[in-house]
This record gives sequence, C-alpha cells and structure tokens, in this order.
Amino acid sequence: MATIPAEYAYDKKKQYSVLSMNTLAFTINFAVWTMFSVIGIKIKGELGLSETEFGLLIATPILTGSLVRLPLGILTDRFGGRRVYFAQMILVAIATYGLHFATQFWQYLVIGLCIGLAGGSFAIGIAYTSAWFSKKQQGFAMGIFGAGNAGAALNIFVAPLIIVAMGWRSVPVIYSVVMLVMAFVFLLFTYPDPQFEERKKSSSFPTVGEQFKALTETRVWRYGLAYYFVFGGFVALSLWLPKYYMAEYGLTLKQAALISLIFVLPSGVIRALGGWISDKFGGDTVTWWVFWVCIICLFFMSYPPTSVTIHRINGDLTFGIATGVAVFTALAFIVGIAQGIGKASVYRSLADHYSGNMGPVGGLVGVIGGLGGFTLPIMFGIAVDATGVRSTTFMLMFGVLAGVMIWTWMAARGEREEVLARRPGLREQLVQEELARPIATAGRWISNWRPDDAEFWQKGGKAVAMRNLIFSMPPLLLSFAVWIVWSVVVVELPRIGFQFTTGELFWLAAIPGLSGAAFRLLYSFVVPIFGGRNFTIFSTLTLLVPTLWMAVAVQNADTSYVVFVFIALLCGLGGGNFSASMAHISFFFPKKQLGTALGWNAGIGNLGVGIMQAVVPLVIFSGALAFKGGFPQTYEVGGVTSQVWLQNAALIWIPFIILATLGAAFGQNNLRGVQETYAEKTAIFTRKHAWVLGWLYTGTFGSFIGFAAAFPILLAVMFPESGALKWAFVGPLAGALIRPLGGWLSDRMGGAKVTTWNFAVMFLAGIWVLLSLPSGAGSADVTGFFMAFMLLFITAGIGNGSVFHIVPSVFRKLHVRAVEGKDQAALDAAEAAGAVEASVALGFTSAIAALGLFFIPAFVATSIQTTGSAHLAISVFSVFYLSCVLATWWFYKRKHAEVSCA
Repeated sequence: MATIPAEYAYDKKKQYSVLSMNTLAFTINFAVWTMFSVIGIKIKGELGLSETEFGLLIATPILTGSLVRLPLGILTDRFGGRRVYFAQMILVAIATYGLHFATQFWQYLVIGLCIGLAGGSFAIGIAYTSAWFSKKQQGFAMGIFGAGNAGAALNIFVAPLIIVAMGWRSVPVIYSVVMLVMAFVFLLFTYPDPQFEERKKSSSFPTVGEQFKALTETRVWRYGLAYYFVFGGFVALSLWLPKYYMAEYGLTLKQAALISLIFVLPSGVIRALGGWISDKFGGDTVTWWVFWVCIICLFFMSYPPTSVTIHRINGDLTFGIATGVAVFTALAFIVGIAQGIGKASVYRSLADHYSGNMGPVGGLVGVIGGLGGFTLPIMFGIAVDATGVRSTTFMLMFGVLAGVMIWTWMAARGEREEVLARRPGLREQLVQEELARPIATAGRWISNWRPDDAEFWQKGGKAVAMRNLIFSMPPLLLSFAVWIVWSVVVVELPRIGFQFTTGELFWLAAIPGLSGAAFRLLYSFVVPIFGGRNFTIFSTLTLLVPTLWMAVAVQNADTSYVVFVFIALLCGLGGGNFSASMAHISFFFPKKQLGTALGWNAGIGNLGVGIMQAVVPLVIFSGALAFKGGFPQTYEVGGVTSQVWLQNAALIWIPFIILATLGAAFGQNNLRGVQETYAEKTAIFTRKHAWVLGWLYTGTFGSFIGFAAAFPILLAVMFPESGALKWAFVGPLAGALIRPLGGWLSDRMGGAKVTTWNFAVMFLAGIWVLLSLPSGAGSADVTGFFMAFMLLFITAGIGNGSVFHIVPSVFRKLHVRAVEGKDQAALDAAEAAGAVEASVALGFTSAIAALGLFFIPAFVATSIQTTGSAHLAISVFSVFYLSCVLATWWFYKRKHAEVSCA
C-alpha cells in the first residue's frame, strides 16, 4: 500500500484550504444530521408521539449516519475524500428537501434514515484531513475538523429562529439549499489528497482484506467503545436536552434551545484544543481523565427531584432536594467540555496506531460512536416511560460510562498480557524494572489448545472443554427463548387492547426471523476476534434490551406499531447468539466428539423454544410476578373478562439472563490462535458446500424453528375446537431434547448416513401431515395431525445434530485434501485452517436456516389465505425434504461423493 514519505513537503496553502472546507462542510452536515432535536419537538406535538416514539424519531438519522461511516471510510481510501464528500453532500441535500413533504410517522422515519447520510461525513472528513497532515500534526488538525460538531449548536440556534419566522417545515428546505451550495463551494476550494495521489500513481490501492485487517484487533473495538460514550453520548444529549429543559424546568422551546447551547457549542469547539492536549500528553491518558470527570458530573446530574419529610414534635417539616437549572447547566457544560476533548483524544490514539489506514479504522470507530447516538435516545425514552423520572436519562448515562470504563481497563490489560505472553523475554525485563508481575497470567485466555492430542485431552483439556460447554448452554437456551417469545406475545396483543390487523400481527411474529438470520451471519465472524467467552457475556447481556423494552411497551396501550417492530427486530439478537456459541464450542472438542458436543449445546439451546412455550402461558395469567413491575391488563376471550400480566412474558427471563452472564464470565475461556484474516472469513461466501449445507440445515433447523411458530397457528385455525393448542409446546420440546441423539448417532454411523435417512422420514412425515389435514371430503384427524407433527419435530431435532456433524467434517477434509503429499507442518496448518473455516461455516449455515422462522409461517399463512387450507404449503415442504435427501446422497453419501461423510 502506497503511503506518504515521512519527509513529504505539504503545500500549506492547500492544507489550510482543505482543512477549512472540511470543517465547514462537516459543521453543516452535523447541523442537518441533528435537526430533529428541534423540529422533532414540533413533529411530536403534531402526531402526539410518546417519549419512546420521540426517541425513535430523533435517533433514526443517527442510525444510518453511524452505519454508513465504515463503507464511506473505505470509499474515501479508494476514491479520495474530495469526490466522495461532494457526492455525499448532494445526496443529503436531496433527502433533506424531501422532509418538507412528510406527513406520517413512518414517512419521517424513512426520510430520517436517508438524512442520516449526513452523519457519515465524519468518516470521509477525518480520513481526508489526516491525509493532509504529518503524524505529529494530525491530532491538532483532526481536532479542528472535529470542531464541526458545533453544527449541533448551530442547529439549536438557527432552527428555532426559522420556526418562529417561517414555520418548522421551512427548516429542511433552507438546510437543503445551504447543503447544496456547500457542496459546490467545497469542490472549488479543495484538492485531491497526497495519499490518494501517491496510490493513484503507483496503482497500489489497498485491497478490501488490507483495509479490514486492522478491524480484527481488539484495540480498535476498545477505542470504538470509548467513542460510543464521548461522541455517541454527546449526540444523544444534544438531541435530548432541549426537550428535557422544557419538561423538567418549564422553559419555552426558544429558551431550551438557547440554554442547550451551553452544552453543545463548547463541546464542539473545544475539540481542537483536545487534539492539542492529546498531542502533548497522549490520547489514552487524556481519554481516562475525560472518563473520570464525566462520571463524577453524571452522578450529580442523575439525582431526581426528591421531597424529604421530617416528623417533628410540633409537626412535619417537608423540604425538597433538586438540581436547579443553573447547577444542572454548569454540570452539563463540564460534561460537554470533557466529551469534546475525549472525541479528539480517541482519534489521536487511532492516529498513533493506524495512520495509514484511517479510512476503515476511523470509519468503524465512528460507526460504534454513532450507534451510541442512535441507541441512547431510544433508551432514554424507554427509561422515562418506564419510571416516570426524567433524570433516569443521566442515570443511564452514568451506567453506560461505568461499563465503558471497566471494559476499557480490562481490554487494555488483556492487550498488555497478550504481548507479554508472546514475548517472554520482554516480561523478564519488565519484572526486573518492577513494571510487571513475574507470573505470566493471561486471564481467561488459553493458548496452544490441542484437543486432538490424546494426552493433552486426558490431562486437563477435557475438563476445560466440558466446563465451557456446560456454561455455554444456559445463555443459548435463553437466547432461543427470547428469540421466539415474541411470536407468543403478539398473539395476545389484540386481546389487551392493541388494534392491529392479522397481517400486522403476522409481520410482527415473522420479523425476528429476518433479524435473527442477519445477526447469525454477523456473529459467525466474531468469536476469533473477541474471544468466545467475551462475546458470550456481551451477547447474553444484549438480551436484556428487547426483554425490558417489551415489558414496558405491552403495558402502554398507546404504544405504536413502529415501536413493536423495533422490539421484534431486537428479539432477533437471541437468534444471532447461536452462531457465536456454536463457533466457540467447535474449537474446544476433538473431531471424534465434536458432533456430540455441538448436539448437546444446540439441543439445550433449542430447548428454550419448548420451555418458553410452556412457561409463558403460566406466568402471564398469574400475578405471581406482578411485584417485578407494572400492572395487569384487561383480557377478553369469548365475552369473559379477566386479568393478564403480559409483561411477565419478558420479565421472567431477566434474572436468568443475569445469572447466565455471570456463569459465562466465571466458567468460560477464550482461545488464542484461532484468528483468521478478513479474506478467510469472507471466503465462506464462495464455498459451494457452505450453500449446500445451508440448504440442508434449513431443512432441519429451519423446519424446527419455523414450525415452532406455525404449529400453534395451524392448531388454532384448522382444529379450533380440539383443545390441542395447549399442548403445542410438546413438539419443540421433543425436537430440542432429541437433538444430541443426532450428533451421537453421527459420531458412530456417519453424519451423511443419518442425515439421508432422517430427511426420508421427514418426507414421509410431511405426507402424513397432508393426509391428516381437514378437507371438504373428509373429517379432521387432529390425533393423526398432532402425531405427524411430533414426528416432524423429532426428525428435525435429529437432523439438526447430524447436519452440524457434517459441517466441520466437510471443511476439514477439503483443506486436508488440498495439501495431500506435503509434510506434517502443512497438514497441521490445513487442519487448523479447516477448523477455523468450519466455525465460520457453522454460523453461515445457521444464518440461512434461521430464515425458516420467517418463511414457514409466511408460506402457511399465504396458503391458508389463498386456498383456504395449508395443503399447498405442506406439499411444498415435503418436496423440499425430498430435495434434501437427494442433495445429501449426491454430495456426501454416495460412493464417489465430492466429500464423503458416510
């Protein structure tokens, strides 16, 4: 990759011109990006939005502004900042103008997503700016550029004036015109950056693999988490403060907007000084001081207004304790200043380590920071709606910062220990200087893991592997429960007052399948980067987000459909956890026992579906959990009114999620030596067998999870008077319990043989279901229908285990075959590479199969709506199982199969 020589002589006139235009363009982009903080208050009043819906509205542009930062950073490295910046501003101007014509909530959200492209300007500008300055000047230069955050203050100052003079709909029109003018002024006064010109001359543009290589380092993600608070927290408070001042202190919109400038404006402007301080004292040191200042201020800002009564002899004395507007504003000012310095210090640290790769690295850190600006306002709204206490906003910020500080300290320590573990001579030298401990502790990380070495396995490897497997099961079980619980909750929504159509309810039930598949694909890449234990802790804790939000939302009859859509999407987090968990466990066990181990892990995880379907009806119709929060809802069925605690469907899982997280933290380990390059990760998309195995796993797991959602619907629609609906949970429960048998049989008989015969039985079970369905020519056979579905669930469970036995075997054999005839070292390397690719393949195939949760209920519903029966859907499923029989036999079972796994 071509880089600028250290002695390169920059043209100062061009430097200052580019820096000025970059900063001005970023300022205007930031004003556009945050304009919902002001006009959103007017939109909230017009549409009658709740606090949560307002949080969604102002956070929507932040979402896309965050997500596009990484691709825009990559494009900047490839095509140059000048071109990309100009195109980005033109697109933002068009989207901003369209906001003038929006009238409905969903329209504001969609256009807000497009306007979010303005937030991506940071990734372009930071890479473009850093390319124009030497390393020792980059901190100060990037600090000046980052002062464009003051665009938030510009918006808070200008937008209210426009609203008063011309109405709020004039704001996006004026902003779009200004953005368009800025785009052409920028084009006139900027130049192609030297780094881009060097690459263009030598035709040595970075490959995608080179750009993404640094993103696998823990250090990058550590800086991203720090930026989540300093930048994401700044954006979130910039959006939230005007409304907070109005609600808490009774100020007018104009007064609230002006006083919010005391937080917003200095925070943006001070960033340049933050760059200079970071150049002088070091980015990491400055970031830690920022954290300590902020957490002290947030502690006092979190204190809610309180009344204290003292019972005296002569009568009670009551007085109030509250943070006045002056004290609160002073604290907010300090937090804003600290965050402004912190935004510069984080990027100073990035420049120290990744100066030649600032596009993708800065883009990723920007993505994480921007996601803070998206997620925090939503959490603010949920917290205020749930507690009725406005200062919970700052309690939440305090908790987030505390978590960031703990994680940053642990990650930095882990990075130091990893370096020392690789270089024992360095540790000895540091011990002599009393700068390190003599014992080479590595925390929860394990190096040189050799499960196929019989002696290693018997002398301790087996015990460690079993411990990791045992503590992997509870988080996976809870993940499945949270993933599928939404399909149970939505059925009850109309009965407690939510006026949703059947079609809307169906989409709510199906959406977790789509997001779960997407998360599975993403999570299949993460274990080698972060470590299986670390990611299990994180992913299990994320389950608290949809469960807590669900518990709050179902208690408010005014909750909109859009909010429920977001909750449904977040329930997909539970589906995604499967990929990471299976990849983690796949590294711990020898090949001969891998099928059984994966079968147990996935089987216990699948058990969460059946347990959830059995437990939720019990807890929602009982007040036993009502003490955990909320009040019962009125429930009407058949003219009979009763009470139901629907929030308990979510609350029941929360203590278990916390316990499972603690179990993973103390009982699991991370493995070193399983890291792969970005190219190795994405190579899975080009592997034919990954797609074939994805097809087969859709036939097993896709059927299991899809029928778990569709089976109750079929019983309710086809056999409404049978009373069989209450036993619907038995099928998923049986399918989950039987899954380890599939792995055990495959270990002894061969995965391909078990899978072939299993699909044959599934085909026959599908025919049995067809014959049992009610029709005009004959009576309904609910017993036969129920038993046929039991056979489908059981065979799907066995197939889940047998297909997952085939996956690692296929990829190991392919890699070993490629080095036939070479030495033992090449064979060992091939085995290791096959194991790594197999772990990614497990996630890839499970991501494809997760779509069964969406497509099976969708196809059943479509079949019933168009033909009045489920015959068409079941016929298609049966034909699909027959195709799986043929695919398994052709690729893995027959005598001359491409990869024999018989």
